[in-house]
Amino acid sequence: MIFYYNREGIGDILITYLKEGGLRKFERRGDVSEIFEAETGEVLGYNFFNASTYLPLDHKEGLIKANQDFISRLNEKLLSYGFSERIINNDRPFIVTGYVLKSEKHPDSDHMHVCKVDVGPEQLQIVCGAPNIEEGQKVVVAKVGALMPDGMVIRPSVLRGIASDGMICSARELGLPGAPQKRGILTLDPATAVGQDFYQLLPR
Repeated sequence: MIFYYNREGIGDILITYLKEGGLRKFERRGDVSEIFEAETGEVLGYNFFNASTYLPLDHKEGLIKANQDFISRLNEKLLSYGFSERIINNDRPFIVTGYVLKSEKHPDSDHMHVCKVDVGPEQLQIVCGAPNIEEGQKVVVAKVGALMPDGMVIRPSVLRGIASDGMICSARELGLPGAPQKRGILTLDPATAVGQDFYQLLPR
């Protein structure tokens, strides 16, 4: 679940991604547009228009960290327009802090590395093509199932014959304001604890 707001770029609209889907359809009622899969009717997300009039969005841009009060306000809006679905606050993080335990050159690539990354409850093998990846770094990891700000869902993959279960993220991939456009992962303070919800570390 991702909440994204960029008033200068797209207007006073809160974009809410819930899950990936196929062919999409839309239904708008008042200030809310529900996005759902055409074949199954499963809700994939919402656009909340004129969002700053009922949400605390002053001076906020990019990814929004939603607490229970924020989600309750959204659900009140859905109820007021007669939508039957509600947004559930899923506290299981998919984008977390990690520690690069090991990084080795990919056997079939000049630029990729095969990394072993500790994300708290588990260790993941992730193939990373960033030029600045190194052992001992604290990084941001999108686990399998994560929904990225651009709508991409992280899936298990095989890159040149090597399995990869996740993605080590750049600031741009995380949708952070002012993120550099050049290639390279985001590295964190070495004191950062492993396995935390990354978005909980951002300034409120």
